[in-house]
Amino acid sequence: MQLGDARTGKFPDQITAFGRALRRAGVPVDSARIASAITATELVGVARRDDLHAALGAVLVSRPQDIEVFDELFAAFFRNPELEKQLLSQMLPKAPTAKPAARKARSQEALSVAGAIAKQRKPSETELKFDAAMTASDLQRLRHADFAGLSASEFRLVETLAREIALPLPEVRSRRERPGSRGHRIHWGRALQQARRHDGELIDPPRRERRRQVLPLLVLVDVSGSMERYARLLLAFLHQATRGVPRSVFAFGTTLTDLRNAWRHNDADAMLALCNAAIADFAGGTRLGDSLAQLREHHARCLVGRRTQVLLITDGLDTGEPDVLEAELQWLKRHSRQLLWLNPLLRFDGYAPLARGASVLHKHAHGMLAVHNLEHLQQLAQALAALFKTR
Repeated sequence: MQLGDARTGKFPDQITAFGRALRRAGVPVDSARIASAITATELVGVARRDDLHAALGAVLVSRPQDIEVFDELFAAFFRNPELEKQLLSQMLPKAPTAKPAARKARSQEALSVAGAIAKQRKPSETELKFDAAMTASDLQRLRHADFAGLSASEFRLVETLAREIALPLPEVRSRRERPGSRGHRIHWGRALQQARRHDGELIDPPRRERRRQVLPLLVLVDVSGSMERYARLLLAFLHQATRGVPRSVFAFGTTLTDLRNAWRHNDADAMLALCNAAIADFAGGTRLGDSLAQLREHHARCLVGRRTQVLLITDGLDTGEPDVLEAELQWLKRHSRQLLWLNPLLRFDGYAPLARGASVLHKHAHGMLAVHNLEHLQQLAQALAALFKTR
């Protein structure tokens, strides 16, 4: 069935709406890709649905993790041959016994927004209830929801909530001293001043006590494809939660990226934008051993006197050589106070680090903590304090 000329008919509008829906679902689609999609439609035609699917996928999808979302949205947009109903295909009447196809939250939200735009009507009472406010049960569900399973709007809300979580880090006594009442050393300077005011009598000798300070942090964040959503949320969370703490932040995938300049900005959104511009291997593979070798060769001064707390955020799915990872983790462990592994895969019951990289990392890490939802982010401070006491 011929649907019309893509150059003069309604199909360019359909392609544009489809591209915008992909963008709302988190797929990186800009105007240039949408224009290429329209051109590709002119070349392959619309007589064969599979040809159109392959052409649009080739120009609109650039990341493996977006293929499933693209397939779901394509099936919803181009299932109905009537042009005026394609945007509302998910609302078509179905047989009572038929079950609707299960879609990801990203795809479902993008379709609902596209349907509302195409229909240009006031939201129904049901939609108002959905958009109405986050009830206590909704917030409770988001507290325990895995970051990877959130829709686009839920992800933005959870990212905002994550920035408000406090992370009081444990403090230690430093070598520097200050005047105090419980110190073991006498503050002779103030003692002489006091004796001078009391005719040489020293009534209550002032003392000196050691200052307390927060240990410096070294944050290593995995930005591979499997860690994409966790990396963004944890970067936003740690940026706000560790203000005023000496910190060094690096991203690693196939190579090491220094993010310290980006983290000097107080605004989290500006920080994330600079991180996106600086990271060249985003959503790629993971070679932790090679990245730690670059850290040792070029940024070893970030590890201060074996007092640095290292937060390694990764799922442990390393593709490098285990021997290289073993040697570099031994060096990192020798030059730091603690090596803590923040692993989002702990969301699975019965998880065991059986992969090669994960087993090596589990062998050298002082502790492994879950960071896959808001509940565990709020418990992170308590877990850090407990591990700190054991050391």
